[in-house]
Amino acid sequence: MTEGEAMEARYRAGRVVQAEFTACWDTVLVSQDIEESPVEVPASPDEFDVDPPYDPTDGELPEDRFLDRELSWIAFNERVLELAGDPDLPLLERVRFLSIVGSNLDEFFMVRVAGLKRRIAAGVAVPSASRLNPRDVLAQSLAQSHALMIEQARVFVDGLAPTLAEAGIELVHWDDLDAEERERMDGAYRKRIFPILTPLAVDPAHPFPYISGLSLNLAAIMRNPQTGKEHFARVKVPPIIDRWMQVSPGRFVPVEEVIAAHLDLLFPGMEIVAHHTFRVTRNEDLEVEEDDAENLLKALEKELLRRRFGPPVRLEVEDSIDDEVLDLLVSELGVSDDEVFRLRGPLDLRSLGEIADLDRPELKFEPFVSGTHQHLAEVETASPADMFRALRRRDVLVHHPYDSFATSVQRFIEQAAADPHVLAIKQTLYRTSGDSPIIDSLVDAARAGKQVLVLVEIKARFDEQANIRWARKLERAGCHVVYGLVGLKTHCKLALVIRDEPDGLRRYAHLGTGNYNPKTARVYEDLGLLTTDPDITNDLLELFNRLSGFSQQDDYRQLLVAPHGVRDGLIGRIEREIEHHRAGRPAAIRFKLNSLVDEAVIDALYAASRAGVPVDLVIRGISALRPGVPGLSENIRVRSVLGRFLEHSRVYWFANGGMPEGWIGSADLMHRNLDRRVEVLVRMPTEQHVDELGALLERMADDDSTSWHLGPDGSWTLHKGEFHVQEELIARARKRRSRAAS
Repeated sequence: MTEGEAMEARYRAGRVVQAEFTACWDTVLVSQDIEESPVEVPASPDEFDVDPPYDPTDGELPEDRFLDRELSWIAFNERVLELAGDPDLPLLERVRFLSIVGSNLDEFFMVRVAGLKRRIAAGVAVPSASRLNPRDVLAQSLAQSHALMIEQARVFVDGLAPTLAEAGIELVHWDDLDAEERERMDGAYRKRIFPILTPLAVDPAHPFPYISGLSLNLAAIMRNPQTGKEHFARVKVPPIIDRWMQVSPGRFVPVEEVIAAHLDLLFPGMEIVAHHTFRVTRNEDLEVEEDDAENLLKALEKELLRRRFGPPVRLEVEDSIDDEVLDLLVSELGVSDDEVFRLRGPLDLRSLGEIADLDRPELKFEPFVSGTHQHLAEVETASPADMFRALRRRDVLVHHPYDSFATSVQRFIEQAAADPHVLAIKQTLYRTSGDSPIIDSLVDAARAGKQVLVLVEIKARFDEQANIRWARKLERAGCHVVYGLVGLKTHCKLALVIRDEPDGLRRYAHLGTGNYNPKTARVYEDLGLLTTDPDITNDLLELFNRLSGFSQQDDYRQLLVAPHGVRDGLIGRIEREIEHHRAGRPAAIRFKLNSLVDEAVIDALYAASRAGVPVDLVIRGISALRPGVPGLSENIRVRSVLGRFLEHSRVYWFANGGMPEGWIGSADLMHRNLDRRVEVLVRMPTEQHVDELGALLERMADDDSTSWHLGPDGSWTLHKGEFHVQEELIARARKRRSRAAS
């Protein structure tokens, strides 16, 4: 075998899994978040920008080297549920974690389970990377999520509810109310609830009503006293009213129980035999055929209307439901037995967010107010910091929420909009808040005559309607609004400002890992680089030209850009660490992600581990990689950090033979990010910031840090260490603010 043939054989061994997954695909579904969509396999190694991967054993990799992404996602929510049961956490924060589990499960069924069912029905589902048959993945997902929901109900009923009562917050049933409380609720019902209820009977003249997704409903059984015949009716609990009605100070009753206690007012003359609560989850994933749509905006609006009528994928009922009523619901809704979830009430524990929001500060985390980054605070006087002056002095790496989003990123956009020397602003928007000051600033800039380009991603899941509204508002103000490239979501977080200065035009930029959303920036952990680096800002200028025009620019100096450059760029750097290790130079890999699914990158990490390179992965959610497998991944550690803030930043750090290299950006290592989105990673331009990233990841992966450890079998184990990295960072931020104030 020649050297070239050997290189190609090693290349194909490292990429073989991609070919296995594309072989059965004749149709690529348009849904933007189907992880099983294939990645294109080049015909030869020459089509990659990197050398063929180094395989130290030059042997076959085990077929079971990947964990299933759906089951790993369920395991993530099991970790969140563990937080709800942790007595060391403040009580109302535990309640909030329980609510988050409910929200996450809803989205899992609306998108992941729904998408899997659709692909199976269409005959295009293929075995996952875990080698599980699609029907087995579906069956296990349903079974494990059902078990998770049963445990969620147990944590609430047996654990949190009694503990809340001890703290003076009683979540009671109608039967627990005394006469005075019932009278009070009767008055509230007649004034606020009864007028907006719509009872829907089912009989030959009234077909079974449409049950909207995620709505809470009462199935009422009543008897006609004259004929003795029983009838069925459905009453929808209005979603516009609070779920938990305050009966008296510290006492709350579910609104559906108040409605159930007054069914006789809705059906006068009928005898109420029984009532049961139920809830339906529907397929709410979007399918927009962009290539065939003359107007993406109109096509998406039409699809949003269709979303309301997606097929059911889950039926939740209380475990006390009558079998006959359940049979009727199953028959009319067309759900299978394994899609029926019998649970201890109350249903829809998302609503516990209302309880978590109660004004009981002693039952919550100690308040934390982020401060201005020290390098921006240096130029603050009586007025806000001059962002342009600060950035001319040095680049600034902000870490939210420890550094204030409002006094860094938001102020950067606001000052650019107001500054008469700023000529142009170019920005991407994926998600933002309902009363976004970012949007207002862009509108003001356009009205002031500045050139404003805004790339609005109107396909951001569950924010589509809001983003359409913002897009039209921006267009009316005179902004140039574009929707990115056909077939791709624009997920990168970028802002570029062009300013006229005495020595010529200067470009200022922000590149981040999180959305331009001031509200989520207070609870999402993210990183952002504010810079005037000429290579980075020139790269951004070329990238915006590609996104808004017909540029074919793919190569950049300081950026890795998906769908063409992120996977290959990271794999190339992983292989470089292997070469450094073989040459005796410092070699190590540290990644921080939300999800790790991509098989090609995982195989490259396996190769690094087999070569002896230490690999530390901090992954909040999904990991398809099996760490600690002898001969495969014994040099890989996987940690998951959960806490009061949602870990959201993506960081890639390499020891690089003693000259460390660090990257941040918007891309997780999933097929959708690497193949069907515009994602950007930016290389840190200063040694100080590279070291900051390396130290952060090292601290998060420390064995003395409180985190979950992933085992080779896919199980996660909580390890309570000497410190929690989020609390440590909060303490540091408070200390910096205290020093600055003194």
